[in-house]
Amino acid sequence: MNRKNYIGVAVSLIIFMCSFLLTGAAGAYFNLAAFLVVVSGLTAAMLISYPVKHVKNAFRVARNAYSNGQSTAEEIVNTLLDLSVKSKVDGVLSLERSANKATSSFMKNGLILLVDNYKEEEIRECLNAEMAFFNLRRQQSERFFLTLARTAPAFGVAGSVIGLIGLLMGINDTAVILKNIPVAFISTLYGLVLSHLIFSPIAENINFSTRAELLNQKLVMEGIVAISKEQNSYKLERKLASFLTPSEREGKTETLRRITRKYVQKKTQPVELADMAQGGVMEKATEAA
Repeated sequence: MNRKNYIGVAVSLIIFMCSFLLTGAAGAYFNLAAFLVVVSGLTAAMLISYPVKHVKNAFRVARNAYSNGQSTAEEIVNTLLDLSVKSKVDGVLSLERSANKATSSFMKNGLILLVDNYKEEEIRECLNAEMAFFNLRRQQSERFFLTLARTAPAFGVAGSVIGLIGLLMGINDTAVILKNIPVAFISTLYGLVLSHLIFSPIAENINFSTRAELLNQKLVMEGIVAISKEQNSYKLERKLASFLTPSEREGKTETLRRITRKYVQKKTQPVELADMAQGGVMEKATEAA
């Protein structure tokens, strides 16, 4: 999520909490017994369903899904165009250094396959397998939070039943009735809030970030394969532009020209310096003569 998302979430939650204050009895919505019934039951169900290692991994995936460490498609296209020109000017082996600097493990693996002279079919096979297992792992984490979202309201209802049983046990005692009625209703509220305000949105965000990451990986794979086929950089630019929105496509040809000029200048600069040095030596030799 970006900064605007965080601001929107904060404002929405403040309004949501203020709605409790408007009833004039905000303290009534905070009930420890109801909270313990829902959370303890949900935790027990979670640990019965999944190993602890998977639980930790699911929360780690959720945290990463909300971070902004993911490269945009436009940035990836620029990187691939840069690598394409570099491979033509300096050779494919020069991409080994770029692989070591790559921040994305998928990009790094693709460049290593390219440098190791894998064929197009082999590159596609390796990268497609990596994409498939990445998607499978993300789906497991998404399913974990969907399970919590489906289970939370059930424990809210369980809390309601517990509260009603306590109420019936002390039907003749007003104090007991007043003590158990909040548990009966607030546990249901807690279950619904946990399900629809926390777990369901987390699962949806994992799904969204997974789809975006798979699109980026597909983009990287097509770029790596095109570089392995020594495809013309301008053809590659047109191909990769299909992954971008119309507004993002603008200026890509100029970007490619700028990248090309950069590597051509780097390639010719040492020659020019050598010519200048050689010219200086010749002048000194002429003066000495």
